[in-house]
Amino acid sequence: MGAQIFPDRAALPAPAIVGLQSVALVDHVARVDGSLLESMISERGGSFPVDIEELQRILHELKIRALTTPGYLSPIKTIAGGSVANTVRGLSAGFGVSTRIVGACGDDDEGQLFVSNMSFNGVDLKRMRSKKGPTGQCVCLVDTSGNRTMRPCLSNAVKLQADELTREDFKGSKCLVLRYAIFNLEVIKAAISIAKQEGLLISMDLASFEMVRNFRMPLLELLQSGNIDLCFANEDEATELTRVESNAGPEAALEYLSSLCKWAVVTLGSNGCIAKHGKEVVRVPAIGESRPMDTTGAGDLFASGFLYGMLKGLSLEDCCKVGSCSGGSVIRTLGGEVTPENWQWMYKQMHGRGLPLPETRN
Repeated sequence: MGAQIFPDRAALPAPAIVGLQSVALVDHVARVDGSLLESMISERGGSFPVDIEELQRILHELKIRALTTPGYLSPIKTIAGGSVANTVRGLSAGFGVSTRIVGACGDDDEGQLFVSNMSFNGVDLKRMRSKKGPTGQCVCLVDTSGNRTMRPCLSNAVKLQADELTREDFKGSKCLVLRYAIFNLEVIKAAISIAKQEGLLISMDLASFEMVRNFRMPLLELLQSGNIDLCFANEDEATELTRVESNAGPEAALEYLSSLCKWAVVTLGSNGCIAKHGKEVVRVPAIGESRPMDTTGAGDLFASGFLYGMLKGLSLEDCCKVGSCSGGSVIRTLGGEVTPENWQWMYKQMHGRGLPLPETRN
């Protein structure tokens, strides 16, 4: 099947950040009570793939039984999603950083929604391949405490292939952002190889505790390759990573990741984050709601802020503070996209902490 790249708008400078998301994704976000959540899934939290029949079954249940949310006409909020998309959209929309996403999307309504949303938020799509077929979808189940459980459906979605990547996807950029996933491991390896040849820093998110648990060895091979410069993990992923060790937990994971990567960050939800670069270790408290509406995208937006801080040459502690501000901004509403009102909230938090504000602000 041939792939068509979206037309180039103009000869623009290379974006600072390139995100690799081989499958464009649309999120269906809904609030659910405990009984409904338990009837749908076997284990809360994380992200584990389902087939199209299971996705449709969950969506059918949500249309009948999902909780209503004040200010929303429908109990299900549908937006462009995916961890990498959330991060690059946040960098572009909230921090004024030039970004690009590399991947593939289908020629369906979901594909049009993804393209429209990312374009509106200033993300460069000229290296996004358009293909005939369906776009990926993900159900995000948010419980009454704001914690999310994700069930992506990628099995039938159009996908970027490893042999479609070229140096032009990364040329002139500073950093490649990617998310660990077993289903597109060959694409990840190819992207890292080309990006390294182009001199890019590689930032990787550990994705989910299920991905770490079920596909541990390929992950360790990636980390031990020495090609991952910056690694993000949340508390569940960190615990899973060190599960076989006697001192399993976030601190042990931070030590392990920092032995393999130049920068390592473990986010701890309401307890903030810990990070290490070289011999420097910092702990930064969370900023934002003690009871979030929805934690979808919290880690992705933390990464947006942290990467902005790195591009600005900030200290490790200040990078974490910016990440805490941006991560705190997205949990105030439903879904992984920050609203204009919550960007303003974030700028206020940054200003109050003496952090440099973006030159271009939402």
